[in-house]
Amino acid sequence: MTKLLEDRTAIVTGGSQGLGLAIATHFVAEGANVVLCARDSGKLAVAVNELRQHVVLPQKVIGLSVDVSDETAVNRFVMAITAEFDSIDILVNSAGVYGPMGLIEEIDWQEWVDAIKINLLGTVQMCRAVLPYMKKAHFGKIINLSGGGATAPMPRISAYAASKAAVVRFTESLALECKDDGIDVNAIAPGALNTRLLDQVLAAGPGAVGEEFYQKSVAQNQSGGTPLERGVELCTFLASAVSNGITGKLISAVWDPWASLPARKQEVQESDIYTLRRIVPKDRGKEWDLP
Repeated sequence: MTKLLEDRTAIVTGGSQGLGLAIATHFVAEGANVVLCARDSGKLAVAVNELRQHVVLPQKVIGLSVDVSDETAVNRFVMAITAEFDSIDILVNSAGVYGPMGLIEEIDWQEWVDAIKINLLGTVQMCRAVLPYMKKAHFGKIINLSGGGATAPMPRISAYAASKAAVVRFTESLALECKDDGIDVNAIAPGALNTRLLDQVLAAGPGAVGEEFYQKSVAQNQSGGTPLERGVELCTFLASAVSNGITGKLISAVWDPWASLPARKQEVQESDIYTLRRIVPKDRGKEWDLP
């Protein structure tokens, strides 16, 4: 039986743990060559060794320690991949951090800036580096990790919220830039995951993140959160040929009927469904006179 990602080469950033590693694991199972990158070389080596237990030759899994916020390092990383593989077909931008937690006037400013560099600029830099190869092949799948921070305010975790909202608008913009290049660009919201980010919130406490968000996180921790598999399945769908032509969207792994989108592709692509838009009074049934 043909696997969904057979003979494809995929990059997964932040792939040494959590959702990134879960995505990489499923990509391997679906036949892809997988290139992992992460900052922690120790965790990366463990992840690569784990994935190599499941490859079917001639599949390959490699890992390179990379800081996605470093433009020079990103460019070297992509050049190394092109020396190893004939193509770069899939990019999953999973690397991300919450950044500092607390009131904006009280948090460490450099930590706030660093979070923007990783979450937003790291995503953009990876896209910039792979796009020439995807355009040459007239094929590519780019999947950017967003989340609740893109669609709702997150007081006291503002770097994360601002960067993730920016990632979605960048995704929408890049999708239009690539509309004639055979490249689909989408963002996903994987749900409330019990990963290291949740651990950081619990460790920070209500004084840093606010009582309401802290209690919500406690409840999420106790319930088990959204299974990683939901985000993994959506990523695999968007990375495969099944989703060809679906682009420029923010799709929720939990709340959206994404598996049925191919049958609704024209309707979805001709609308602003699954996009960020401003709500005006008329959208809520109100008629307000202009001044």
